[in-house]
Amino acid sequence: MALNPAGEEILDCLRQVDEQRQLRLRDAGLGGQVAAVKAYQHQRFAQTYADQLTHPRFGDAARFFLEDLYGPDDFSLRDQQFARVVPALVRLFPRDIVDTVLSLGRLHALSEVLDTQMARCLLAQAPKPAPCSGEAYGRCWRLAGTPADRERQISLMLAVGQALDGYTRNPLLRHTLRLMRGPAQAAGLSALQTFLERGFDTFRAMKGAEEFLRTIAQRERALAAALFAGGDGPDLALSPGGQGVLGQAPRL
Repeated sequence: MALNPAGEEILDCLRQVDEQRQLRLRDAGLGGQVAAVKAYQHQRFAQTYADQLTHPRFGDAARFFLEDLYGPDDFSLRDQQFARVVPALVRLFPRDIVDTVLSLGRLHALSEVLDTQMARCLLAQAPKPAPCSGEAYGRCWRLAGTPADRERQISLMLAVGQALDGYTRNPLLRHTLRLMRGPAQAAGLSALQTFLERGFDTFRAMKGAEEFLRTIAQRERALAAALFAGGDGPDLALSPGGQGVLGQAPRL
């Protein structure tokens, strides 16, 4: 079955992600360093947004971003299953949701490419995978990506949040999501269905995401600007396993 352009691009994003995973499988050192980069970024987000994670209104949304957009988990099996059902996705789900999934795919692909580039830069300075220091992270940030790359990464993350916030003002779309549970599960899309419903419910409970998303935008862009200006990343207290206390924030 021929796919529409959105479906084709979603598949292309998944192929890019798989290419990065294959590179890491063939090179254990690279894979280990990517894991360290992801652990640092997960903990950095938790530290940057510690106030949001404990906020009575924004806490659930901050945890959603921390785990679903900045989470260090390996989603390879999920992505493989997802790639097989993209035709069902574009056929069954409303266009607004397909567009949101496309933004997710673009964010996923870009982030994986940048994480690989960061890890290669770190390995060029030390022969074995090691936890990231703030100084090393800042140096490799400047070598591994451009301001345009990082701005696109931030914009895509915000686009996903803005889309979820927009869904909360569309009762018909929420009703459609509920009706999609059975068909989505039958088509192998239950993980995506759960993500969308959890995101919708999290943003609906916030009763307006503008302030939260503005905070994300301001802090992420300020950090990116500081790093590109020659600054260091935050120095984080990581445990031997690569996770700090804030990085253990519970899933919803």
